[in-house]
Amino acid sequence: MSESPEARQRLSTLIDDKRQAIRAYLARERPRRNRLSNVSIVGSALAAVLTAGPAVGGTKFTEALGRIFALGDDSIVWRVLCLLAVILSVAAALSTNFATSRSVADRVSAAETCNAQLEGLAVSLDIGHIDIDEAVKLYQQYSDQVPFVDTAAAR
Repeated sequence: MSESPEARQRLSTLIDDKRQAIRAYLARERPRRNRLSNVSIVGSALAAVLTAGPAVGGTKFTEALGRIFALGDDSIVWRVLCLLAVILSVAAALSTNFATSRSVADRVSAAETCNAQLEGLAVSLDIGHIDIDEAVKLYQQYSDQVPFVDTAAAR
């Protein structure tokens, strides 16, 4: 490939476009990853808390809750606690499975790594520290790590 300034500029533009697409992807997916993780953690913890009260406190615990919420029968307390625990457990399981099945965390990590690599490549290219053929190879290598990031969609 030619070592012309135009070739360097074209490659620099490609790198910038790819980095822009990665930043857009990360802006979408980081909050999603965090939400799924938080739902999983909080849902699991709350389900455990809801079942720990009756397990530790027994009927005294459920009778006390029945009095606090003016429920006539402590079996209603048991049913409500169990139902809430099931709902939270299902939400936690679903969020964990969504995150795992779509490899959200792995993809976010790969995009973050690729973005950092491309940033280093852009700097090396801009200051003339790397020849254009090597820069093209590295650009292709780095871009191959994130096939799920669509550069055309970010424009």
